[in-house]
Amino acid sequence: MVELPFSSRAIPTLFILCFFLIFGNFRIAEARNRHYKWEVKYEYRSPDCFKKLVITVNGITPGPTIQAQEGDTVVVQVNNTLITENLSIHWHGIRQIGTPWFDGTEGVTQCPILPGDTFIYQFVVDRPGTYLYHAHYGMQREAGLYGLIRVAPRDPEPFTYDFDRSIILNDWYHKSTYEQAAGLSSIAFQWVGEPQSLLIHGKGRFNCSKSPSLGTDVCDISKCSPFIQTVIPGKTYRLRIGSLTALSALSFQIEGHNMTVVEADGHYVEPFVVKNLFIYSGETYSVLVKTDQDPSRNYWITSNVVSRNRTTPPGLAIFNYYPNHPKRFPPTVPPSPPAWDDVEPRLAQSLAIKARQGYIHKPPTTSDRVIVLLNTQNNISEHRHWSVNNVSFTLPHTPYLIALKENITNAFDPTSPPDGNEFANYDIFDVAENANATTSNGIYRLKFNTTVDLILQNANTMNKNNSETHPWHLHGHDFWVLGYGKGKFDVKNDTKQYNLENPIMKNTVPVHPFGWTALRFRSDNPGVWAFHCHIESHFYMGMGVVFEEGIERVGKLPSSIMGCGQAKGFHKP
Repeated sequence: MVELPFSSRAIPTLFILCFFLIFGNFRIAEARNRHYKWEVKYEYRSPDCFKKLVITVNGITPGPTIQAQEGDTVVVQVNNTLITENLSIHWHGIRQIGTPWFDGTEGVTQCPILPGDTFIYQFVVDRPGTYLYHAHYGMQREAGLYGLIRVAPRDPEPFTYDFDRSIILNDWYHKSTYEQAAGLSSIAFQWVGEPQSLLIHGKGRFNCSKSPSLGTDVCDISKCSPFIQTVIPGKTYRLRIGSLTALSALSFQIEGHNMTVVEADGHYVEPFVVKNLFIYSGETYSVLVKTDQDPSRNYWITSNVVSRNRTTPPGLAIFNYYPNHPKRFPPTVPPSPPAWDDVEPRLAQSLAIKARQGYIHKPPTTSDRVIVLLNTQNNISEHRHWSVNNVSFTLPHTPYLIALKENITNAFDPTSPPDGNEFANYDIFDVAENANATTSNGIYRLKFNTTVDLILQNANTMNKNNSETHPWHLHGHDFWVLGYGKGKFDVKNDTKQYNLENPIMKNTVPVHPFGWTALRFRSDNPGVWAFHCHIESHFYMGMGVVFEEGIERVGKLPSSIMGCGQAKGFHKP
């Protein structure tokens, strides 16, 4: 009998080791490069029947969906053929670990792509889930440059479904972004107003008859049609729903159907059922929908504005039960939306979103730094601004990442913004004079690999008895959502109510009217990262901050991101 050089007890261990060596390497080898070539240009389109110039990617808006698998490298060649406009594209929810220069935030991580130029973004999608991309230059996002990123997992998911579909929600203005920006920047301040339409996956219907002066060459209902989601009866559908509204918080419904929420911003959610899904700009959700209703008819899909006085008509699409004709309208009126000014159900949904059992990543129990971000509205030098701690953010001419890495010392204000300690004496329910309000392009310098708490505190605007919902998005990170509350944040008592057991991790989160939201994240991703309100006009008016962390750990910057401000001589085609 031949003796083995190891005991029989070791065989299972060796087998497991060999399995992971073989199949582990196989899984690594499976990672692919996903190549996309995009032409970005202006074209005339009528997404809601009203004809206007929109930004398209390869001729369509929403743009092409990026599909990849966890661990893949995405390579996007962007040709800017906008003729007269610069461009940058942000990959919303992708953390850009090791590639902070490809985050796509003009003024923060790169110089803009000039008209006629080609730029290549290359980054790893390190986590499965549902993400977004959109323009991040000026207010271009609301001109039509946006789309979805779908990253498939390598391991089985904790839920099952038969089909996987995607829907992007948006609001739509008829005025150009130039007209809107000019009004926001005027001393005689001109607000952008409420959107004319709500789009469901790029399609809506404006009532042309309300503007009889518009000829059919401008507004023609024969030029547009509702979005149609065809489904097979008796199946379970995963719907990936993302919002890239310029202004509106939305309620999303499928007539007669419940939705089970299972994913938020790329993280698995302890499942809960809703009839109305409240979704804020920059958020993504996956919901499971069973097609278990009467199959002889179609049903309405609706989106409605919440948190603002509802003057925009609902967005309407068709949930088409096969084999009914897809253009056959449902026999019912669209379902009634929730009251626009009822905060309670929106707050309840926010509180219901918890990490799924088995997928919980517990946060550190304490933080090293607490920054209170008081959301304020101000008049500064006769211009209307949104601000944080009465400081309205402005972008520098030389992007922060370049300035810090290349030691360009005079590119931005070296004074950091305040940590918000003075908010204790601020009356959030009153129209404040805020005489000390100012503008700045200073940034927060975070100690690398520390734990940071961010307290988003909402307050009254410059209009009496008014506080708005603000969806805040953090680049380069996910954060733990520790809690939400009404009124003014109480440092002594509210911190005791933090959820440290199963908080969801997200990249975008709302702060509700006259309320607060508490977040925690690790400053462990070397780079420079924006954190801002995802309402397009609010960020344009200064509602944002920037964090720097571990800049000395950032690798050599590619010359392709340079070429503006004091980095003009650094650019190489």
